[in-house]
Amino acid sequence: MLVLTAPLQVAVALAILRRLGRPIIFRQQRAGYLGRTFTLFKFRTMLPPDPARGLTADADRLTPLGLWLRRTSIDELPSLWNVLRGEMSLVGPRPLLPHYLPLYSPAEARRHEAPPGLTGLAQVSGRNAMSWQDRFAADVDYVDRRSLKLDAWIVARTVSAVIRREGINAPGEATMPEFRGSLTPPEVP
Repeated sequence: MLVLTAPLQVAVALAILRRLGRPIIFRQQRAGYLGRTFTLFKFRTMLPPDPARGLTADADRLTPLGLWLRRTSIDELPSLWNVLRGEMSLVGPRPLLPHYLPLYSPAEARRHEAPPGLTGLAQVSGRNAMSWQDRFAADVDYVDRRSLKLDAWIVARTVSAVIRREGINAPGEATMPEFRGSLTPPEVP
């Protein structure tokens, strides 16, 4: 996939360099398999925060090029390097920020029992338009039912979801609201 997408990635990198400058690649720590952190690679889609220019919220910092890259999921292509490095899989729960780890309920934390993926059951079931609870439920459902057949179904649905550009953002958000923890407290033994 890296070889097949190389010409597109070079063209996108040049467009980002021309319109946004450096860095071209956005790097961010994410929690992966068993909660281990790794550096996720994506194409840069936002301007840096600049309070003097009113660029503080994600919606203000997201550029037209960045919006197009997100809508088409092309911003995710550099994550293929994470797959090649063994930090991610093609299919699995999407890796999230490490500071979410202590906020998960024990059931939600089960999402880390599978390697993270470029796409997953939550992405083809609503993506960022889903609530956090529904997203985590889909991730755990994937962990419980994972199979080659399910992965093939998710990949096929991903192509359809990307073409239809569904669930790119939560209502009223540039992407998705920050996860602040489970609404229900953990059960006391």
